[in-house]
This record gives sequence, C-alpha cells and structure tokens, in this order.
Amino acid sequence: MLSLSSLLTLFFIMLIASGLSGLLFLHPRIPLSFVRIHFCIVALPPLVALLALVTRVHGNVGPFHLDTLAWLMVFFVLAIGIIVQRFSIRYLMGDRSYRKYFTLFTFTTAAAAITWLSADLRLMVLSWGATLTGLILLIRLNSGWKVASEASKVSARLFTLGWFSLLCAIIWLFQATGQWQLSLALTNENLAQLGEWERTGIDLLIVLAVIIPAAQWPFQRWLIESVVAPTPVSAIMHAGLVNAGGIMLTRFSPLFNGDIASIVLLILASISVLIGSGISLVQVDYKRQLVGSTIAQMGFMLIQCALGAYIAAIIHLILHGLFKATLFLQAGSAVHRFEVSSRVNERSTYLWIMAGRILSLVIGVAFWLMAPREGYQLISAFILAWSLSVSWKQLVAFGEGRIGRIAGLSFLGGATIVYFIIHSLFYKWLNTTVFQGAQPPMALVIIVLCFLLIGSAISMLIARNRSSVSFVVLYLWLVRLGEAKPKSVESHPNYLKNYLP
Repeated sequence: MLSLSSLLTLFFIMLIASGLSGLLFLHPRIPLSFVRIHFCIVALPPLVALLALVTRVHGNVGPFHLDTLAWLMVFFVLAIGIIVQRFSIRYLMGDRSYRKYFTLFTFTTAAAAITWLSADLRLMVLSWGATLTGLILLIRLNSGWKVASEASKVSARLFTLGWFSLLCAIIWLFQATGQWQLSLALTNENLAQLGEWERTGIDLLIVLAVIIPAAQWPFQRWLIESVVAPTPVSAIMHAGLVNAGGIMLTRFSPLFNGDIASIVLLILASISVLIGSGISLVQVDYKRQLVGSTIAQMGFMLIQCALGAYIAAIIHLILHGLFKATLFLQAGSAVHRFEVSSRVNERSTYLWIMAGRILSLVIGVAFWLMAPREGYQLISAFILAWSLSVSWKQLVAFGEGRIGRIAGLSFLGGATIVYFIIHSLFYKWLNTTVFQGAQPPMALVIIVLCFLLIGSAISMLIARNRSSVSFVVLYLWLVRLGEAKPKSVESHPNYLKNYLP
C-alpha cells in the first residue's frame, strides 16, 4: 500500500503533467488531435485521488491536510472537470479560443483541488484566488464579444471583494491565534483566546467570502451575467465552483457557534431560496432557469451550514453538482415543452394528489418525531414532505392509468432507496472528519421556516390570479432580477462580423 506522502507526490506529479500538457497544447504547431492525449493525462489526477479516498490514508504532509473530505472534494472537482473537458472536445471544435479553453480549464480545476487539500491558510487563500481568476478568464473566453467582457468585469469585481474578505479573515485569525495551520488555529485553546467581537468579525468576513461565489442575494448578479459563457464553462462553474462555499464553511466550522454570523447567513440564504426559485419559474431561457435553480439550491446548502449540518451540506453540493452538470451539458440537445395535463380535473387524479399530500405530511411529521429535535431536522422534515408531495404528484397522480401509477411508485421507491444508500455511505465516510457545528436558537429556525412557507404560499396565491396587479408586479420584478443589465445584452454579437467575408 502506498504511503500518504507517496500518494501526495504521485498526485502532484500527475497534476503538474496535466498543467504541462495544457501549456503544450497552446503551441500552434501542436495538432488539435493532441487534445485527446491531453484528456487522457488530465484523467490521471482524479484516479490518484480516488485511490487515496478508497484506501482512507489520512494525515498532514507539509502544508497539506489529507483527510476524507479533502480527497473526496478533489476527486469530485477533477472528475467533473474531465467529464466536461471530454464533452468540450467536439462541442467547442472550431472556436478560435479552443486551445486556450483547455489550458484555462485545467488550470482552474487544479487550483480548486489544491485549495481543498491546503492545511496552510496562506496556500488556501492563494489557490482560491487562482481558482477565481481562472473562472473569470473562462467567462471572458470570447474576449472580442462585448457581453462576455462585461460579464467578466462584473464577476471580477465581486470575486475580488469576496477574496479580499477571505484574506482579511485569515490575517485576523492569524493575528489572534499566531497559527497559519488551519487545524492548529481552530483548536479549542486558540478559539478560547478569541474575544466575542473578534470571533463574530472573522465569521462575518468568511460569510461574505462564501455568499459571493455562491451567488446569494444581494450578490447574485455575477452568476446571472455569466450565462454568456460557453455551456461547458457554465457546467463546471455550477457543478464544482459555485458550491465551494459549503466546503469552506465546513473547514472553518469550529469558528461558528450559532452566533450573529450564522443568523445573518441563515437570513440571506433563506431570501436567496425564494428569489432563486422565483427566477427559475419566470425565465424562458433554459440557462437562466438553471441559474435561478442554482441560486436557490446554494441557498438551501448554506441554510444547512448555518444550522450546523455540514455533512448534509457536503452531500447536497455533490449531488447538486452532478445533477446541474448533467442539465447544462444537455442544454443544447433538447427543447422542453410544458403542457397542462388534461387529467388534472379528473376526480381520481385529485384523490391521488390528496393521498400524496396526506402521506407526505405523515412521513414529515414522523421523521421530525423520530429524529433529534434540532433545527436542521425540522427543516429536513419540511423538505422531505414537500419533495415527496411534488414527486408523488408528478410520478403517481399524473400517471397514465394503473400501469403508469405503478411505474411511478416503483421509480419513487427506487430513487428513495438509492438516496438513503448514498446518504448512509457519505455519513460513514465523513462522520469522523467533519465537525458538527452549533445551531442557532430553535425560535429562529421556526421563524425562517415560517418565512419560507409564507413566501411560497403568497407566491402561489398570487400566481393563481394572473390577472391581478400583484401577479404582474411580482412577475416583472422576478424577470428583472433574472435578466442581465442592458449594457450586457447584445441582440447580434458584433464580434461575429470578423468572420464574415
């Protein structure tokens, strides 16, 4: 069996080889067919990460902290990266930035991997800055297009604010504890030296550094503008980089004790859930629908972090990343048609819908009573009941005849079993490496839950009366939130004129 240092050395050899392969591909004399060799080379680092994850060899080597969470996130980001790069080989063929794209993509995913392996706070902030820089350059890949250039400027301004916030938090933490090593800085002895205002200040800076790349309100603008990026860039952005906030909060979780920073995160994330859901419902552009969905999903992930459920947040970000990458990569191959089912008014269909709602309510209440009476469990019971109700309605109530409903029940049961297997597996992997944080007061959790329920209920009531002024105002407000700024919109890309004879 390879030792920890040997695995790390092998991983970085493969990572450096990937980078050199990308740089070599930039040379104009290298044939475009070399991209397939490059793909094989970039597939090696995630294989080493998978080997380290399976062998479960943990420890610190120099400035690197190698535990299950670190190897899991490295494997996840790099694996998503090679899938997207493989998709891009044909998808972007003919683009004048074809060579530069693969080099930047490799650089960005490699920097993200180093970020999550870092035990030294200085290395973490530098590699995270490199990741954000790579993402900005990918957004402005078509630099001749004014819209892409404008989107990259918006992203650069917000990313700089978020990165500077993280830098200030790390310097403040070092000044208070005298430690650059993350594990040493977050020991109980060092945390006890922090005053209440110091801890709150550092926590708020970290929260700011997290919500900006997660595109949470009021910083969602950069993600909305970024839809002009090539679809593969959007895939890796939504699948492996936007959700990085959950990992960062997990790493700094001993700092958070349910104080004002957790409350601020909980409030902003809750608002983002409603806004993101609304944007995804009113937009007709498929990529903007996915952007709204990502804002809402990242909001829920940060709610999990604010409630101290970091393992659940890690599971969420991985499953969301796989799901969202799949949706982006198929964005150009399908046109969705939404048709109102003619069976909605049938009495039997209505009875099936009511049966599903009653069953969902019973299961949600049972989950809450059987689980520890904690804030996150209350939110989980609500999400479980709501998800089951929606799935039952689509798969069972609207099923075509008895066969359709049996098939819907079978699919629903199979998906539930698979989810619980994955959930148990991740908990087994991460239980000893992820800190379970403190939770805000239960009263605040109930207020947040009521806010989500009331906001959803009001939106549904307004939506049912589409002729009302309230519906028009809400609809147009959500449309405006989901649209890019006027100077970032170009009906006919002028840079394409350069290709005309």
